Amino acid sequence: MTTEQTTAPRTGLGIMASGLGQTVRGGRWVLDDISLTVTPGELVAIIGVSGAGKTTLLETLAGVRRPASGTVSYDDGVPAGMVGFVPQDDIIHRELPLARTLWYAARLRLPSGTSPADVSRRVAEVLAELRLTERADVPVGRLSGGERKRASIAVELLTRPGVFFLDEPTSGLDPTTAVDLLRALRTLADAGATVVLTTHQVTDVDHCDRVVVLTRDGRLAYAGTPAAAREFFGLRSLAEVHLLLDEESDQTVWPERFAAYRVGAPTAATTAPDTGPAPGRRPVGRLRQWWVLAARNTEIVARNRLTLAILLGSPLMVLGMFALLFRPGAFDPASPSPTVTVMILFWIAFGGFFFGLTYGLLQICTELPILRRERLAGVRLLPYLMAKVAVLLPLLALVDLALLGVLRGMDRLPPVGGGDFAALYATLLLSSAAALALGLLCSAAVSDAAQATLMLPMLCFPQVLFVGAILPVPAMADGGRWLSYAMSNRWAFEGLGHTAGVERLWRDGGSPLGPPLLQTYGDSFSRPVWIDWLVLGGFVLLSLVATWAVLVRREARRAS
Repeated sequence: MTTEQTTAPRTGLGIMASGLGQTVRGGRWVLDDISLTVTPGELVAIIGVSGAGKTTLLETLAGVRRPASGTVSYDDGVPAGMVGFVPQDDIIHRELPLARTLWYAARLRLPSGTSPADVSRRVAEVLAELRLTERADVPVGRLSGGERKRASIAVELLTRPGVFFLDEPTSGLDPTTAVDLLRALRTLADAGATVVLTTHQVTDVDHCDRVVVLTRDGRLAYAGTPAAAREFFGLRSLAEVHLLLDEESDQTVWPERFAAYRVGAPTAATTAPDTGPAPGRRPVGRLRQWWVLAARNTEIVARNRLTLAILLGSPLMVLGMFALLFRPGAFDPASPSPTVTVMILFWIAFGGFFFGLTYGLLQICTELPILRRERLAGVRLLPYLMAKVAVLLPLLALVDLALLGVLRGMDRLPPVGGGDFAALYATLLLSSAAALALGLLCSAAVSDAAQATLMLPMLCFPQVLFVGAILPVPAMADGGRWLSYAMSNRWAFEGLGHTAGVERLWRDGGSPLGPPLLQTYGDSFSRPVWIDWLVLGGFVLLSLVATWAVLVRREARRAS
């Protein structure tokens, strides 16, 4: 399959909205009875005072939100890849060079049969079309504001959609850059694409074919050409329309005048068949999505030297503290130190938990806007989550192996054979995996990195207090014993203790503290280690399923 077959130029789509209404929480209507048409190949601006519902109307027309009332339909339905949505913020990864960012976006959007050569060719075409070729090797974070806007548009342009929706594309740009961007959008419309944008800059309207004006309470005050709009409102410049609408005490005046103005001129919005909200693009296969997302995550981590240094450096720092804290020989069968062995095993288990939790805690909340945008492009949640695991779990595996290997070499672990060392490693890795999944769950539940950071001590303290190291589980109050079952760190600690043979060490060693300590812990270390592995695996699965459910719920709430 060639690029020409998958991304051939397409005719713009006509849009028909009839009786659109939209509500927010509490039942307040932010859009009320909006009916309009957009013909193929038009450049249309939606304007109105702040809070008029411009973005809500744009998202409803694009299918990002389901209308509370009314319908949206497109000419001939919506074939896959025909709708492009560009949010107000520049929602693309900033760590990668522009060409690599577009390459990954193309792999997620173009049909599965598209070869890497055709993907690269399509990326080069889009860069040239938006005059970004010379910036192809520049990281997105170092592009200018106008270049990032064009880069965000380039992501959607990869599949040559028939209609573009852009939310405040000129927001924050200087006048020269804004005009340059509008010329690029004008070129897209002249090439056949339908372009609909929202804007606070009324001067942007001069570059458009039609303007849609909303009142303060989300009603349609006018829809037509900019020249006719000036005549309709009796203004020499549309720059005054916001003041005119804001000063009007009766918000029904202009919608009623416009309804009378277009009486007798039926539109497609009142006669078009109801095809329902615009569906999204047909996604590529799950396996390909997982592979592309995992490759992109790996490259992002590798290119961000600070992040990579933190991911690998913090475990080394913790390892150094362990070496300074614990003296060697605590597991010597001839003269064991039961209390020290408890602390060593606990802090090893907690180290695995802490590494996994911190690796996962910032993974989703920092890129929720990117995830929402890519969901519109057909990215599924399961490949997205498993791509995170596929990149972070190998890093944790290396860290955990280094932790145990160095501690063993420094005589901070019992002198176990290869099989028992592998069992210790399996327990620690499962502990890290359970914490990683918990971190992803919390990251999906919060809205930003600051909230995720605040959750760190809240998640760590119970894993210290209710694990059984400071106070054995049999000695806890009833509430504490029940809560300990929900602590993944408990099962890692007890699994490590079983494999390390602490029962035999405490019972048969020469320390007088051993037998009474063993009696205090009861049967905590007597259970087969595979049971602890099974429980830890259950924590992993439960947290990943819960993460998926949280993301689905967030998406449903945003669409409603």
